Amino acid sequence: MEKKRTIKKYANRKLYDTQQSCYITLDEISELIRAGQDIVVIDNKTKDDITYRTLIQLLSLLETKKAKNGMEESLYRIIRSTEGTFSGYIKELEAETMPFADLGPAAGDQPVAQVSSEESMDQEQTSTSGLSF
Repeated sequence: MEKKRTIKKYANRKLYDTQQSCYITLDEISELIRAGQDIVVIDNKTKDDITYRTLIQLLSLLETKKAKNGMEESLYRIIRSTEGTFSGYIKELEAETMPFADLGPAAGDQPVAQVSSEESMDQEQTSTSGLSF
């Protein structure tokens, strides 16, 4: 497994990729993550791990770029959830859907019997042969 790539965040808010020895943007970090690279972001001054905060910032940036009308309602629901956090909202959703997990596979997951078009037409003719139009 590939080692996490260390990104340093400086006081001027610039991000520095220690592996490539150059500054990096949030968009470039997004590309790294999509390519399967894990990262760790360290505040250069305090040495705190700020990975979570940076990933949330990245999600916000990506969502803003691709925002759809009406998505504000989802944000209101998240903020109004018990904890008022995204993770709290997800926990609530999981708790709500857990009873359905015991019901077994969804109907869409069941194999569907394949009927040839000839068989289908034969069935239609048989079922409508006694009807007069």
